[in-house]
Amino acid sequence: MTFSRLTRRLFGASLAALALAGTSYAPAAAADLNALVWCDHSDPNLLKPFEDANGIKVNVKEFEGTGAGLSIVEQSQPGDWDVMVIDSIDIRRGVERGLFEPLADDQLPVADLFPEVVMDQHTKIDGKRYGITEKFGYNTIGFNTSKVDVKDMDSLAALTDPKYKGRIAIYDYYLPVIGMAAMAIGKKTADLTEADLPEIKDVLIKMKGNAKAVTDVVASQTALATGEVDILVGGGEWVTAGIAKENPDLDFSVPKEGAVLWSQSLAMFKDSKNKDMAMKFIQYIMSPEGQARLATSSCYWGMPASTKAALTDEQKKTLRFDEQPGYLSRAQGYPAPSEDLDKKMQDVWTEMIQAQ
Repeated sequence: MTFSRLTRRLFGASLAALALAGTSYAPAAAADLNALVWCDHSDPNLLKPFEDANGIKVNVKEFEGTGAGLSIVEQSQPGDWDVMVIDSIDIRRGVERGLFEPLADDQLPVADLFPEVVMDQHTKIDGKRYGITEKFGYNTIGFNTSKVDVKDMDSLAALTDPKYKGRIAIYDYYLPVIGMAAMAIGKKTADLTEADLPEIKDVLIKMKGNAKAVTDVVASQTALATGEVDILVGGGEWVTAGIAKENPDLDFSVPKEGAVLWSQSLAMFKDSKNKDMAMKFIQYIMSPEGQARLATSSCYWGMPASTKAALTDEQKKTLRFDEQPGYLSRAQGYPAPSEDLDKKMQDVWTEMIQAQ
């Protein structure tokens, strides 16, 4: 697992978007397939079988976060790009901008997906599918099994337990951690209102009291991997699975109260000049073999969306593949606040950061 490559992908893209300002992009020839992707799709182990089978080159441009990806599209010419990886919950943003082509369900293995990650409320608009979920995971509790009471990790209450004071790192991103704090006190992430914020703030302050650090993705992951902390608030299989061989003591849990579900989808651009090959690429990624290679990408591991992913027994064990139905039954989506509520959530987060 290369920590430096997995930075802001799940945790906002404002810095990346700013870095793109004033920059133009020119993809390679239209005869190839041009893809806007997250780093897990750049793995040669994933791309080469498809390239060899179809006699083409897949040209990838990595980005971090939907905002950064859309900025690239805005600075490109129509037809420059064929496919895009995007947060499942952001498919609608692309459709509203007129970017994506409808995908035919009868050409995709939708029935093979874990039902909870089909997410038609996000991936279908006006009865038409514009994206298909390819990979998912959880913002939850990552931990070192040799340093904690593993049974404690079955409850979010452990994050505010004084016995773990000074042994916790917290991701410095408000939405998933606020979601975890809300679930810790029995609230639904989809139903949060301003009236819930005082209770959520109390939980966050208690977490902060136990924290050795509230820091960025790379630093907090590294702190867990090196033993500087024993628990990572917001971590999951995508943090621990890829380095399980190097440090088998690292693990994750989906507590009884739940975890925050993230998912990523593939979409095809409406102006693609190579739609047949774009569909073949999506079908390949969604095939059992493609799903297994994507799930175990060298950049970061995650759960394949397909129940038929051709994972080895060892890979399934690392990802807790057989336990997913139970995990998904407890998982909740990212909070999706209005603009006003989002600002108030950020204010609460800032107060937590500044708390002594």
